[in-house]
Amino acid sequence: DPVYEDMLSESRKMITNEKIDAYNEAAVHILNSSSRNSKAKVKVFSVSKLIAQETIMKSADGLHLPESSRDMNAMILMNVYCNKIMKPIDGSCCQPQPPLTLIQKLAFCFFSLSMIGYLIINLIHRNNYRKNKSCTDLESGEEKKPAVSTPYISTLEMLLHSFCKLGLIMTYFYLCDRANLFMKENKFYTHSSFFIPIVYILVLGVFYTENTKETKVLNREQTDEWKGWMQLVILIYHISGASTFLPVYMHIRVLVAAYLFQTGYGHFSYFWIKGDFGVYRLCQVLFRLNFLVVVLCIVMDRPYQFYYFVPLVTVWFMIIYATLAIWPQIVQKRANGNCLWHFGLLLKFICLLTCIYFLSYSQDMFEKIFSFWPLSKCFELNGNVYEWWFRWKLDRYVVFHGMLFAFIYLALQKRQMISEGKGDPLFSERVSNVLLFISIVSFLTYSIWASSCKNKTECNELHPSVSVVQILAFVLIRNIPGYVRSVYSSFFAWFGKISLELFICQYHIWLAADTKGILVLIPGYPMFNVLVSTFIFVCVAHEISQITNDLAQIVVPKDNSTLLKRLLCVAGFFSGLLLFSALQDQSRH
Repeated sequence: DPVYEDMLSESRKMITNEKIDAYNEAAVHILNSSSRNSKAKVKVFSVSKLIAQETIMKSADGLHLPESSRDMNAMILMNVYCNKIMKPIDGSCCQPQPPLTLIQKLAFCFFSLSMIGYLIINLIHRNNYRKNKSCTDLESGEEKKPAVSTPYISTLEMLLHSFCKLGLIMTYFYLCDRANLFMKENKFYTHSSFFIPIVYILVLGVFYTENTKETKVLNREQTDEWKGWMQLVILIYHISGASTFLPVYMHIRVLVAAYLFQTGYGHFSYFWIKGDFGVYRLCQVLFRLNFLVVVLCIVMDRPYQFYYFVPLVTVWFMIIYATLAIWPQIVQKRANGNCLWHFGLLLKFICLLTCIYFLSYSQDMFEKIFSFWPLSKCFELNGNVYEWWFRWKLDRYVVFHGMLFAFIYLALQKRQMISEGKGDPLFSERVSNVLLFISIVSFLTYSIWASSCKNKTECNELHPSVSVVQILAFVLIRNIPGYVRSVYSSFFAWFGKISLELFICQYHIWLAADTKGILVLIPGYPMFNVLVSTFIFVCVAHEISQITNDLAQIVVPKDNSTLLKRLLCVAGFFSGLLLFSALQDQSRH
C-alpha cells in the first residue's frame, strides 16, 4: 500500500510510492504470466491502494495504516464475497443482476409488442391522413379540403399508446432498481435534512393559495390539498431517514392514518348519498387503486404486500362496500323517511366495530383467514402474513372513525344544523369558538404526547385508539372558520391528485434498494442529484396517473355485459399469473 513520504523516518526514506508501484506491477505481471496460472488470472485487491491514499494521512509513522483503513478493507471484502450469496436487501454492491423470471420476460414481450403495434397503427393513420390532406385541383386550381381535419384516434390506438408509454416507464423502473446500473447511497438522518425541506414546501404551499369552488366541509379541493401536503411530508420523511427519530415517526403514523380516515369518509359518503353499489363503480375503484401495483409486482418481481398501503386501502374499501351493500342496503334516500333505518345503520357499525376488535386481538384467526390460497399469495411477505397483520392492526379503527364522522356530518348537514356559506363559521359563533379552542388544545396535546414517546412498541399499541384525536382536531381547525374553509393551496392539491402514484413510485425511482437507500443518478453532487431524480420522479408519477385514468375508461366499460366478459378475462389473467408464480417458486426451491 502507499506510504506518506513526508512522515517517514530517515531510515525509511528510500521507500517511495513510485518504487512501491513498480514492485506491485512486476509482481502482478509475474503472477499472471506463469504457465501454471495461465488459465486463472490472479485478482489483485487494488481498492486497498485507494483506501490507503485516503487514510495514510492519519498514520502515526507514515508507513503503517490506521485501523479505519483495515475496517474499510474488511467491509469491502465482505461485500465482494458475501453479498452475492446472502443477497441483503439493503446492499446492492457486488450483487449479480437477478435473472429475469418467466413473468418478467412475458411482460417485456407484451410491452415490446404494444410498442410495435402502436408504431404500425400510427404509421397507417399518418399515411391515410396525408392522402386526405388538402390538394390542388388541377382543373380549377383550387384547394380541396378533407372532410376530417385531424386524424381519428381509435380505442385500440389509445390502448397501445398507453401501454407503449407504460413500457418505457417500467424500463426506467427496472434500470433504476434492478439492473445495478445506478449507484445507491445510504440515508443519514439529521434534523435539518427533515425540517428545512418541510419549511420550503410550506412556504410554497401558502404562496399558491386560491378560493375553493365550494365551501363544504372536506370539499374536493380541500381533500386534495390535505393528501398533497401529507404526501410531500411523507416523501421527505422517507428520503431523510427520519424513522429513526421517534417523535417524527409518531406524527407520520398519524398522516398515514389520515389517508385511511379519508378512505372511510370518502367512500361512505359516496355510497350513502348515491346508493350506487354497481359492479362498474366497484371495478373502477379497484382498478385505479391496484393497476400500478400489479404492473410493478410483475416487472419488479415483488409481492403484492410489499406495497403495503395499496392492499390496506383496497381491503378497507371492500369492507366499506360489503358493510353498506349487504342486506338491508341503507342509504340516505331511504333513511330520510324513517329513523329506524338510521338505527339499522348503527347496528351495522356496531357489527363492523365488533369484528375489527375481535380480529385485532386474535392474531391466529387473522392469519388463518389470510393464509388460505390464493389470499396468501397476495398478503404474504417473506413466507408469512405477519407484516400484513402488523400494518392492518396499526390503523384498525381509523377507517371506522372516518365512516362515523361522515355519517354524523351528513346527518347534521341534512338537518341544516351547520352553516357552510362562504365566510360563515360552521356553527354559531360561541359553539365555533369553543370547538376551535378544544381542537387546538387536543392537537397540541397529542403532539406533546407523541414527542415524549420513549418506546416505539408501546406508542404503536396506543396509536390506533388516539390517532383520531389529532385527525379530528385538524379537520375542525381547517373547517370551522369560514375564511379558512373557503381557500385552499393549489400547489398541494396538484400533488394530492397524484398522491397514490407518488407513494408507490418512490419505492424504485426516488429511493432505491426497495426504499432502503437513495437513488444516485449523478454521483458526487448530492443536491443536484436529488433535484434531478425528484423532477423525473414527479413527472413519471403524473404520467402514470394519466395512463391509469385513460386505461380505466377503456378497460372498465359502463355496459354490464361487456364488463362481466372483461372480468372473466381478468380472472383468467390472474389465474395464469398465480400459476406462473407457483411454478416460479418451485423452481427457486
